[in-house]
Amino acid sequence: MHKLIHLVTLIFTSFFSSALFAQTVQNNPAPTDFMHSNGKIYVVVLVVIVILSGLFIYLINLDRKISELEKD
Repeated sequence: MHKLIHLVTLIFTSFFSSALFAQTVQNNPAPTDFMHSNGKIYVVVLVVIVILSGLFIYLINLDRKISELEKD
């Protein structure tokens, strides 16, 4: 279980660090992308993060239940 928490933490930090790096690399002052110019890209990123976090929480709970069944 301890290893699973480390794995989830590693995945989340890699997502956040790559998103921050992607924002700092772009030096174009005028956004040309439609989603970025309207500010909707942040909504898309938020929805993806919520879905992925829900999947991770589901997998952690499923792992706990399977571990309990294996003990019995």
